[in-house]
Amino acid sequence: MAIKRILIVEDDRFIGEMYVRSLKKAGYDVDWMVDGNDGLIAARNKPYDLMLLDVMLPERRGGEILQILRGGAQDLIPGTKVIVLTNFDQTEDARQSMEEHADGYLIKAEITPKKLLAVIEKMSQAS
Repeated sequence: MAIKRILIVEDDRFIGEMYVRSLKKAGYDVDWMVDGNDGLIAARNKPYDLMLLDVMLPERRGGEILQILRGGAQDLIPGTKVIVLTNFDQTEDARQSMEEHADGYLIKAEITPKKLLAVIEKMSQAS
């Protein structure tokens, strides 16, 4: 499955704009939400190939969004891969819980737009 449509749920304006700009330049169709509630609604109402999900968000945390979308009896976003993005130092239990419901886990401080594009390309080829 080639990744074409991406949802970014990120409240940091600088990081969000940087991701949007680099992903659009690379040819992806990108939507960007800055709070957890809007991100959850977008993920439920439009099919995406990939969701880049920040952990620390206003309104709803990334972990809560993942739990709602993938933690129940049914995966509510079956065609969507999820990469969790964070700079937040989490406990091992919290991180493992998020990793169970996500397809990838990246530390924002270590990920440049070029590295992010490489990760997405690799995910696209692996599908």
